[in-house]
Amino acid sequence: MSEPPGAVVSLAEAPSADTSSKPLTAQRVQPLRRPGRWIVTAVVLVLVAQILHGLATNPFYQWDRFRYWFLRPTVLDGLLVTLEATALSAVFGLLGGILLALGRQSGSPVLRAVSWTYTWLFRSVPLIVVLIFLYNFSALYKTLSLGIPFGPAFVTFDESRLATDMTVAVVGLSLNEAAYAAEVVRGGILSVDQGQHEAAAALGLPKGYQFRRIVFPQALRSITPNYVNQLIGLIKSTSLVCYVSLLDLFGSVQTMGSTYPGDIVPLLLVATVWYLILTSAVSVVQFYVERYFARGATRSLPPTPLQKARAGLDGFRARLRREAAV
Repeated sequence: MSEPPGAVVSLAEAPSADTSSKPLTAQRVQPLRRPGRWIVTAVVLVLVAQILHGLATNPFYQWDRFRYWFLRPTVLDGLLVTLEATALSAVFGLLGGILLALGRQSGSPVLRAVSWTYTWLFRSVPLIVVLIFLYNFSALYKTLSLGIPFGPAFVTFDESRLATDMTVAVVGLSLNEAAYAAEVVRGGILSVDQGQHEAAAALGLPKGYQFRRIVFPQALRSITPNYVNQLIGLIKSTSLVCYVSLLDLFGSVQTMGSTYPGDIVPLLLVATVWYLILTSAVSVVQFYVERYFARGATRSLPPTPLQKARAGLDGFRARLRREAAV
């Protein structure tokens, strides 16, 4: 008589009439059948297949033109501009965010007020407004100077020479990024257990040493995933620098689309694929950074993709051996 799925037959419950003539054998546990899961999986596979079929066969996408434009020098030059603007803005934005977060945690009411006001202002103003305002900054201030307030100036700068297109883009992106990075860093610092601060203070360690060697390394476990989200957003935000006459990846694609209106769709696909590549590379770096800072916080480090693939292959082989033995 067959047993229902999921049932476990105990040897003690087996009929005792044939125990003297037939040896008892272990009964295999039958897994539960989940028809709903198989139905949903089949529907998802059908939808994915239809989407891929539509992408491959629809002539509107013009994949031959996509291949033509993908590695063109104009597109690659715009990609380099995007990488440069992103890298500089990420570094300056993170440094500014750390300073603002420390200002929010400072005992000085002036530093707390200034840090809060800066964060509030740049989180409220759209990035494109900041970029356009900086692009026209020379109309408000012809020169910039350092000196005594309401007194003589020691050093004077010509703003029109300093404000190149790349400078305006990096400054605008960094100012905006610092406001968001400040909250990410502050949240990471607050996530560190208060006992860590008290233990460091009990040892008589200087405040700067406490932050560099005890608080900040632990806060990075919380800062890393949140700031990487900001970094991915920063990569996409560089598409706005074309409004300040800087031809990044999106600006180059947009310019070529105006020159070749029949290739607008393949050019947009080129930009889409390059942005996917950039964000995917950042996600890979995020995984290994998180894995590095997870040391000491977890019993075992998260497996790498190669280790996951190897474990899955070993499990598949073990299942085949069990099936063959039965």
